[in-house]
Amino acid sequence: MDAKLAAAGSLAARMAIIAGAVDGRIAFSSSLGIEDQAILDAIAGTDRSNAEFDVFTLQTGRLFPETEETLARSEERYGLPIRAVKPDAKEVLELLSQDGIFGFRHSLENRKRCCEIRKVHPLNKSLAGAAAWITGIRREQSGNRSNMPFAEWDEGHELIKINPLADWSADELDAYIADHDVPVNPLHDQGFPSIGCQPCTRAVQPGEDPRAGRWWWENEDKKECGLHVSSITQTQPQDQKEPQPA
Repeated sequence: MDAKLAAAGSLAARMAIIAGAVDGRIAFSSSLGIEDQAILDAIAGTDRSNAEFDVFTLQTGRLFPETEETLARSEERYGLPIRAVKPDAKEVLELLSQDGIFGFRHSLENRKRCCEIRKVHPLNKSLAGAAAWITGIRREQSGNRSNMPFAEWDEGHELIKINPLADWSADELDAYIADHDVPVNPLHDQGFPSIGCQPCTRAVQPGEDPRAGRWWWENEDKKECGLHVSSITQTQPQDQKEPQPA
């Protein structure tokens, strides 16, 4: 599938390949960021009569109001239900009891534990039993995503992980959004190229890495919440691999 997706000339063609090739549930976890909005638009325009697309978003409990508004606008625009997947309430209460409301800023271990509970655990449950997982990863987003293939076997989740925008530049993405009049999160126009939870995301300055606004108080070069670490580790050269999250 990787070669077929690479040869396809458009996002619509790539989505048609995915719909025709995957036998089983195709999970799409949308962050409601600009990449995922382009993918949602393509899914909405794809013949889904013989394909099972499961669109959902991780409702961490700490999203920006603008992200919530983008969710509502997207459902209205495309007529596609977007499931809100929430973390386990008991795990969240235990996390807050142990680390406090802003304990994730006190250490890298605390922050990764917060991401694990609010994002990774719910994602893992939602991906269980799926045949494929579509993401909005682009190679241009950060150095540690620069080798990401279009499709690969995700051993941890036992499914095919598909990155249909892998080779897209920011300009190509912006052109698609404009040409298709795709609803986007207004924060993108306020200096937020990458949007996560509200307490963990700031606007970036001109020339900064697009993901510099995520967990900006940390000094790590390779910032990930844990959702894509396994795949990124697999695609990095041996001497550049980062450790798995705790």
